[in-house]
Amino acid sequence: MDQSPVPDSADPKATVARLSQVSFSYDGGRTWALDHLSMEVRAGEHLCILGANGSGKSTLGSILSGATAPDHGQVELMGRSVCSDTPGQGRQIDTEAYRQARRSIGMVFQNPEDQIVTTVVQDDVAFGPENLGMPRQKMLSCVPAALKQVDLQTRMNDNPTRMSGGQQQRLALAGSLAMNPNMMVLDEPGAMLDAAGRQEIQSILRRLTAQGTAVVHITHLLEQARHADRVLVLDHGHILASGNPVRILEGQNLPVLAREDAQQAGSEPDRNTSSQSATIHADTKSMVGDRADTMVKLSGVSYSFPDADDQALSHVSLELAAGQTLAIIGRNGSGKSTLARLICALATPDSGSIQVAGLPLAGPDRPKARHLRRQNLKLLRQRVGYVMQYPEHQLFADSVAQDIAYGPHNLGYGPEQVQHRVDEAMKLLGISDLADRSPFDLSGGQRRLVAIAGVVACSPQLLVLDEATASLDPQACARIMTLLRVLHRRGVTIVMSTHADREALGLADQTLLLEHGETLAYGPAAEVVKRYHQLLATEAAEKETNRTQTDQKPLSLLARLDPRAKLATFLLAMFTAFAISTPRQLVLALVVTVGLFGAARAPLRSIMNSVKGFLALMLLLALFNLLVTQTGRKLAAWGPFVLTTGGIWVAVLYACRFMLIIFLGALLVETTTPTQMTDACESLLSPLSKLGIHTNEIALVLSLALRFIPTLGREVQAIVEAQAARGGSIESGSLSQRLHAAIAITVPVFAGALRHADNLSRALDARCYEGSRQERTHYRLLRLGRIDILFIALMSLYLLALLLHPLF
Repeated sequence: MDQSPVPDSADPKATVARLSQVSFSYDGGRTWALDHLSMEVRAGEHLCILGANGSGKSTLGSILSGATAPDHGQVELMGRSVCSDTPGQGRQIDTEAYRQARRSIGMVFQNPEDQIVTTVVQDDVAFGPENLGMPRQKMLSCVPAALKQVDLQTRMNDNPTRMSGGQQQRLALAGSLAMNPNMMVLDEPGAMLDAAGRQEIQSILRRLTAQGTAVVHITHLLEQARHADRVLVLDHGHILASGNPVRILEGQNLPVLAREDAQQAGSEPDRNTSSQSATIHADTKSMVGDRADTMVKLSGVSYSFPDADDQALSHVSLELAAGQTLAIIGRNGSGKSTLARLICALATPDSGSIQVAGLPLAGPDRPKARHLRRQNLKLLRQRVGYVMQYPEHQLFADSVAQDIAYGPHNLGYGPEQVQHRVDEAMKLLGISDLADRSPFDLSGGQRRLVAIAGVVACSPQLLVLDEATASLDPQACARIMTLLRVLHRRGVTIVMSTHADREALGLADQTLLLEHGETLAYGPAAEVVKRYHQLLATEAAEKETNRTQTDQKPLSLLARLDPRAKLATFLLAMFTAFAISTPRQLVLALVVTVGLFGAARAPLRSIMNSVKGFLALMLLLALFNLLVTQTGRKLAAWGPFVLTTGGIWVAVLYACRFMLIIFLGALLVETTTPTQMTDACESLLSPLSKLGIHTNEIALVLSLALRFIPTLGREVQAIVEAQAARGGSIESGSLSQRLHAAIAITVPVFAGALRHADNLSRALDARCYEGSRQERTHYRLLRLGRIDILFIALMSLYLLALLLHPLF
């Protein structure tokens, strides 16, 4: 078959990308992700790329976006030859041509979390335009416009790392839209989105192509492909078909696009699949027991994230009998993933009671003794399996087979039984050929199948799945649905969050609709889905009338200050705390600190949570000073330790000094975003640029560090939760077992850190960051206003009074 379809010569559209005999391998040529592939993309064209998981779609998208150079072949991007094979000279890569081409190409990654580079929504969208040198006045209009297109205009000041997966996908798209590219490459942009979000994506793509922007859309959703100008189908790195969507999707019988819908809810599952599932779950039926028993019960459950103002879940109640299936639906950010984590005891609710598999996890019946709670957790991990929203968070072993074996091994099965369960789970999910591959070398869809196999191999009584079919091709989706039907018939209780997938809802005995963390409807699927569609229709109508509203929470007085004023004065206040030596100085410092907290309207609970570790250390330091300082009048003695009036004063003084420093630092972080902090540092350090020091790069490194450190924290948490959810001893074992498990996670955490660093590097390239060689513009301008000058003056008076007090 000709792999280079030639466009009509009468077509006036220019070619924006051309690949000729391109090959790419991840393993040094043993296998080829792309194999002698040729194709082109034209301006204003909507090209949809389809194919099974692992067929090479994301690799092709990466090459088209200029993020990756092939091992062989020629690549032209934006009219420039960026990579070619020259006879006698080998492969030639023009880095300058790549750099220029990337300035005209937008890329939306498969995992949007990897594309976020700042901790404020609007600053993240502005990062790309800043790197392109876009004038600030233009950015002030294009950034809000891009956020408006993806319906995030009310979240401009939010922290994107705390958003749901679907909201992060919207943000990644907005970041590319703001750069106004000539070609947009999108890798599964609707995988985590609800129905309304996917429709919005389609509307955005239509507007882009209408204005002449080429769109390369990688997707598994066939209904989206029908709206394209052209469809390209990949299979093992080759082009299987290319042409009109109607002809490709309806006129040709392509196995990689077949949904395999023969397995419907009322039909008999495939015998081979049934027998394999029967082997794995031979002991599940006896464990489940009477189907009338309650498997999951929640009563008035509410939950808030530590530093959030709104509740993620509010007074949610439900009851699910053993053997039943519950579908949780709702828009992005409605609380579906949070509810799944609470059911799996990976988070503790603020109020309400939770009982799962006969074990009280929260509420008045929860055991008070720590060893009993650990025992409950250990029993829970034997009965409950959990598939996370992002499968890469759940994988940590060196190979697929080792990762799947982790759960059965922890459950106490012998080596032969573990190997048998691993083999059967891989056959069941159709991934036996991946046994020796690293999970991190797989496509997103393949990783999801591995994550599901690892849970299925443990024979859970309750299976909790968060977006189980996201990023899966039609055949893999059908395989998962067949598996769920088999498990359902065998008495396994299933809880799955979904974006109202027809087949998933067909399995559900009950359906729960969440909206802003509250139960909007609960009952039979047909009634709840009808209410969901009414919600989407109402929301769409309101969106048109309230499109310009931002509804942003007003910032506190301290949060509105110029970050340079805060950074300089707070640091001076923290250093001068060591000069406090009298009661009057101490009282003055405490009064000023309380006044700053009032001006900041700071959430005391959030700040206390963030500094509780430092406060514990401070108390130990105070106790040490209390017992070793022996000046003043003697009050009591215990052996070598003497309590004196001088010791009490020194203990109080040192404790208060460190408390002031800790709380001032926490208040600075609470009222100043990392982006503002780095902008302030860059401005304050700018005089050093005259000495040849690249202060802008220092500031960016600081910004990325502030962005990267929480990411590593979440990576550690995800690995801990993944191991705990499959019976690991890190949360429920003895002290020695937990220490050994904690040490064992260092390798996957280190690997995760390297993976995130690589993804961050790709994100910087995709957003056209080039370091000191480019002249960046700034979305935010720092200006000292009257209120900033007044604040500096007042803080200066306080610092002078504090320092000069001993002289008077």
